[in-house]
Amino acid sequence: MAHDCHAHHPAPVRNSDRWYGIDRSESARSLRLALGLTSVVMVAEFLGGLWTNSLALLADSAHMLVDAAALALSWFGLWFMRRPATPEKTYGYFRVEILAALLNGAGLVVIAFFILLEAYERLLAPEPVRSLEMLIVAFVGLIANLICAWVLHAGSRESLNVHGAFLHVVGDAIGSLGAILAGTTILLWQSYWVDPLVSVMVSGLILISSWRLVKDSVLVLLEGTPSHINLLAMKEELSRVEGVDSVHDLHVWTLTSGVHAMTCHAVVKGNQNRHQILERLSAVSRGNFNIHHSTIQIEEEDLRGNETNFCH
Repeated sequence: MAHDCHAHHPAPVRNSDRWYGIDRSESARSLRLALGLTSVVMVAEFLGGLWTNSLALLADSAHMLVDAAALALSWFGLWFMRRPATPEKTYGYFRVEILAALLNGAGLVVIAFFILLEAYERLLAPEPVRSLEMLIVAFVGLIANLICAWVLHAGSRESLNVHGAFLHVVGDAIGSLGAILAGTTILLWQSYWVDPLVSVMVSGLILISSWRLVKDSVLVLLEGTPSHINLLAMKEELSRVEGVDSVHDLHVWTLTSGVHAMTCHAVVKGNQNRHQILERLSAVSRGNFNIHHSTIQIEEEDLRGNETNFCH
């Protein structure tokens, strides 16, 4: 009978601002500020679109709704992660963010299709637009988006969550530039067909953002391997740890945005120090793959023939 030893390496104890060894208080503040600015401009562009009869502004406000939702989900995820785990919810409330993202993404796909339908009708019968007022609102939106991008830029280097929000805001800035282009064209040449054409482009941005949101959410809920993790490369690196003969039953999945977990079985060579091997394996998962939650089972002989394996 083989002897085995099982060890669980959880993340560091969380406090109100530090989870998994990362101080996210500054990220939370940046997200709150960006969310406030984006929400104000979103409402301004929506009202401005109704006032000027500009579908491009209305489409851009819908795009900003995508980004405001993404910012809110990012901030909500950071806030909700503070709630402790319970015997019924051993991983806490990490997946609330993912469920909300899935519902949000599906709803925004529907919004994009409604905008495309309205754009098609306006391309067939262009309607007059108050171009000067449209330009003013679009310029305000562009300035606000650039401020949001500046606020989020530093945090985007440290957090995948904030990086995603930063990319959304950059997309908003592109949408505002499109509205400025449409307003300028209409002001100079009264080419009202440009307005629905720009709204089609912005709807495309909404569909891309929403599809990625839905796809990433489904991947997390199905406990798929995170896209940035090469499972075979990870297995090779773990197998090269001193004292390890082989690694099998390797699984990696996402708990919530930027928080991943790993389990594996490691077969050791001879009478190696089990505790040291566990520490080395855990250090590789943390340092090389940014996985702070690992469960590693040490075995004295390979039991893979008796188990279901997905990465051998």
